[in-house]
Amino acid sequence: MIRIGIVGCGRILAAHLRGYRALREAGIDNFRITALCARKLDDARMYSKRGDGPPQRSAVSDAPGNPLAVDDEYVSDFQDDVEVALYDDYREMIANGPIDAVNDFTSHGMHHIVADVACNSGKHLLTQKPLAVTVAAARTMCEQSEAAGLTLGVFENWRFRDRARFLRWFIDEGYLGKPQIFLFGNVGNWWAPDRVVAHTPWRHVKKRAGGIALDLGVHQFHLARQVIGDIDSIQGTSQVIEPVRHFQNAAGERETMTCDADDIFSASFKSKDGAFGTITASWAGHGEGTLFGGVPVVYGSRGRVVGTTFTADDGATLDIGELYQEKCDPARKETEFPKGITDDFALSQLDWLQAITDSRPPQTSGREGLTDLACAFAILESDQAGRRVSVDEVINGTVSEYQMPIAKYHNIPIAM
Repeated sequence: MIRIGIVGCGRILAAHLRGYRALREAGIDNFRITALCARKLDDARMYSKRGDGPPQRSAVSDAPGNPLAVDDEYVSDFQDDVEVALYDDYREMIANGPIDAVNDFTSHGMHHIVADVACNSGKHLLTQKPLAVTVAAARTMCEQSEAAGLTLGVFENWRFRDRARFLRWFIDEGYLGKPQIFLFGNVGNWWAPDRVVAHTPWRHVKKRAGGIALDLGVHQFHLARQVIGDIDSIQGTSQVIEPVRHFQNAAGERETMTCDADDIFSASFKSKDGAFGTITASWAGHGEGTLFGGVPVVYGSRGRVVGTTFTADDGATLDIGELYQEKCDPARKETEFPKGITDDFALSQLDWLQAITDSRPPQTSGREGLTDLACAFAILESDQAGRRVSVDEVINGTVSEYQMPIAKYHNIPIAM
């Protein structure tokens, strides 16, 4: 039995609890949520037991598929045989709580700190993306967990989405041919034109590792790497389109804040296998949002995939999801969607739990998260340096100018 202690009880916790509930409903019974920790005990009580404690915060999104649109989930909804311990000190919970492993759902700036405490206490860790606020801090997290023989995973649910699974299988089976071009563009569909993202002002502050490149870019590059392979180099540009954003405070009053972290970026990149990609994303944009083609668009030597639709050179089309269901090997299906589970949060959690049991890295390991983070920072480092940068330069710390004020603010050595 793996006993899990959760640090961070913000709005995203509801989506994580829904994922764990899906696992229990599928008959997976080798874990329990045994502790919750938040800065205020009442925030932890919000998610412990239905009918007890203060009401949960309402969802901050109504977009279909957005995990921030999930609410009304409690630990007691899927387990009634464990009394959940509540803490307002994560160090106390990790060191002395009834736990074997930690889920860290705090803000970016806490990840390397929670990881250090967890590692020193011999606890496995699943941390929210991005892995850390600097590449050097992320590298240290990986090295510490590896030296201690502990499982470090990054919560990267995009890898476990059904469309991503369908597409990877489609490529593996040779239907697409050699992947050549990856396109992903989305402007003005989230928090536009000038709202504070998810009611979390720190996301717009550079020294706190805010900005859309770090918040969303890690997702997009993880998917790109899953489709076209490891990224070699990136030419990036970023900007603040809306320097003032607004939000409602706890009293329901409108407040504004100034922003210095990017709310738009564009990146062109080349894979080590010779594919080309471009990604654009923005939290700005007045009027109607724009989605470029689909999520994502992939060209191969035999045709194009938009979403789940493949179009060959002769104009013939097919649905790759339907083809997957018809032709995919049953053993692969069971590996990718065990017990018929399709919730991407649940699948990510399950892979991490299985990795602990099997003493192996999870599919979204710390090293995977480190590479995704380096790709996201490469956008910003490239913009600052005024040149194309390699991902290796960012991973080894040769290029780190953009990260220096972040490292200084968090008291992190730039070359850990």
